[in-house]
Amino acid sequence: MANIPCRNFLHFIQKRFLSASATVSTSPLSPSSASPSSFTVQYLINSCGLPLEVALSTSQKLRLDESDTRKPESVLKLFKSHGFDDTHIAKLIAKKPSILQCRLDEKLKPKLDFLVENGITGNFLHELIVRNTVLLSRSLDCHIKPSFKFLKDFFVNSDSVLAAIKRSTWLLTIDVERVIQPNINFMVNEGVPIHILRKFVMMQPRTLMVRFDRLITTFENVKKLGLEPTAPMFLNSFRVMISMSETTQNKKVEVLKSLGWSDQDIWSTFKRNPFCLAASEKKLRNMMDFYLNTMKLELATIVSYPRFLMFALDTRLRPRYNVLMILVSKNLIKEDKNKMAWLMTLNEAIFHKHYILKNLDKVPDLLEIYHATSRAKKTSQEVSIALNLT
Repeated sequence: MANIPCRNFLHFIQKRFLSASATVSTSPLSPSSASPSSFTVQYLINSCGLPLEVALSTSQKLRLDESDTRKPESVLKLFKSHGFDDTHIAKLIAKKPSILQCRLDEKLKPKLDFLVENGITGNFLHELIVRNTVLLSRSLDCHIKPSFKFLKDFFVNSDSVLAAIKRSTWLLTIDVERVIQPNINFMVNEGVPIHILRKFVMMQPRTLMVRFDRLITTFENVKKLGLEPTAPMFLNSFRVMISMSETTQNKKVEVLKSLGWSDQDIWSTFKRNPFCLAASEKKLRNMMDFYLNTMKLELATIVSYPRFLMFALDTRLRPRYNVLMILVSKNLIKEDKNKMAWLMTLNEAIFHKHYILKNLDKVPDLLEIYHATSRAKKTSQEVSIALNLT
């Protein structure tokens, strides 16, 4: 890391940044008017890689003794010995500057050693610590170790433990015995198969980081829809429901009702594919507008295939529709609303092969038109030109 050779220049910049706060209070001893240690700022820049403005701000929370830098030097050396690069260290210190004054042998080193011993190494270790610096404040014996033990006992497989932690680093910082364990026990007692629950927690650990009373309410609401805890769609339905507040859920239901859906339509669709209700209110309106007013589909067609509400409007539906309408205009395919709806469900490779590449000899610009969605202004121009050529 490059050193800053001129202290006078640094002092000048410091004064520029801190002049406003320095004049707020008339008391020279006021915390708001006290300038940060020049040495601390320089150390944060030269040894920790912090940008000047970040170093100035961070120095308000930290004071380093120029006559004794053994502790911060040891901390930096420890992180570097575990492969943390300059960027990792700069981010870590900016988030948690007090780590430079941490008791190395009593607090920091044992935690890092424990994580490494349990398979958290390399980039995984770096990302875990930088993303969740709270972990460095948690007690190793009273919090981190019990959390690991609980996760190992639940998952059995160490790979699943690590996969879950990668998805949510908070598994090591929340109180698992108070938050997650009661939720898991409840779901198992209610009949959710343990092997399915393990996979679910591994893939979506945050779903169970909720209050016990809220989990019970959501669980019961899913059961009221007629889904049993053993059903394949039960946990997916639970996941979607618990990710929304009751207010948000009601708003989405009202949006669909305003577009012609009945309660039966909404909840029968939800039971078959709950992620359709994970879409935002805006997306629901835009999707329904496209299907009903552009494609002229019947509501029953949309209700019959829940995935219709999950497709991407601008990167899947509009490009395909533009291509199909050009093919219709050139009599290369027949205009059949039901078939066109089905064509929206084809995977990308099949649609590309049978409806774009197959017709390039007759419509040379077809591929370019298909990819023109990202160039919104040009899309409408190209489609209009192609249609006008017929």
